[in-house]
Amino acid sequence: MSISRRKFIGAGAAAAASLTLDRTARADVLGTTAGWGAQSAGRPVVVASANGIRGVARAYDMITRQNADTLDAIMAGVNIQELDPDDQSVGLGGLPNEEGVVQLDASCMHGPTRRAGAVAALEGIATPSLVAKAVMDHTDHIMLVGAGAKKFALEMGFREQNLLTDKSRRDWLRWKACLNPADAWLDSAPPPLTSSLSIDDPLHVKFTTGTINMNAVNAGGDMSSVTTTSGLSWKVPGRIGDSPIVGAGQYCDNTVGAAGSTGRGEANIKVCGAFLIVEMMRQGMSPDQACMKTIDRVIAMTERRLLDNGRPLFDLQFYALAKDGRFGSATAYEGSSFAVADSQGARLIPMPFKFARSERPQMPSVSCRRA
Repeated sequence: MSISRRKFIGAGAAAAASLTLDRTARADVLGTTAGWGAQSAGRPVVVASANGIRGVARAYDMITRQNADTLDAIMAGVNIQELDPDDQSVGLGGLPNEEGVVQLDASCMHGPTRRAGAVAALEGIATPSLVAKAVMDHTDHIMLVGAGAKKFALEMGFREQNLLTDKSRRDWLRWKACLNPADAWLDSAPPPLTSSLSIDDPLHVKFTTGTINMNAVNAGGDMSSVTTTSGLSWKVPGRIGDSPIVGAGQYCDNTVGAAGSTGRGEANIKVCGAFLIVEMMRQGMSPDQACMKTIDRVIAMTERRLLDNGRPLFDLQFYALAKDGRFGSATAYEGSSFAVADSQGARLIPMPFKFARSERPQMPSVSCRRA
């Protein structure tokens, strides 16, 4: 069947696959299930989205062995993914916008100094998280975007490079061949790629909203947070999601906790999700409970075109860390995990979910729409 570009974007967000793990806590038992809402092995703790499993280990080691600042530690943690060309959701090798250009977003907060920095639509610099920190450290501003962000990064000594890898370029060409009936591409596409982030269609066109969020607290209770991404694949040039928006993609209050998100940024922006989670923890909710309540708020604020009988046609994940070392998370649909590093080691933990995997709406397949 044919599908418009707009519908493809909505369908892709719902179809992006996550890690398949054992069944975890349902929202309706979240408040009473033993263990959920009170997970802690004591400080220090580092939490992140599942793709940050290597990063939380590095950050925890830096905090405990090198007495590193929490923001420096989690920056080193997310840099692993930003510089990994095989991670197509962030930094080098990220999937590009509809014109084939990789545009990156990031933001960070440093709890002890109550400072923040962000960049959006940054091109040619593989580590937007570090540029965001430079904005925080060296200017009186919080966010720089586009050409201004790139000019600043180059002035600060960051190295410009081509972020579009051969693998990501091939995926972009498949997308163009499938969705642009008026272009000059032939119907015969290259052999399909297989990917855990593929829509189940004849060309296996990849779609991702992949992001990495990481939060940390040290033994003394100081906290930091960071979120970095290449954003929505095949996005309209100039689009930014929640990642570079302080209070949406990440937020940190050194007196309470830190939180962040991955998934559909447009849905999270409207509820200022990370800020909301921290405020709910301030009011006494556990990290898990605050994350799940924010999932509820997202659904309540979602327009009808993106709902199917009250269930979102996309996924969204939240991660939270309290000042005392308790941590938690929540996701719209069963099957996701998040990364934690503490005295028990670095590991993946299944996330509490709002809807079971079987309740996820069935999305249409994507196929080429040639005239």
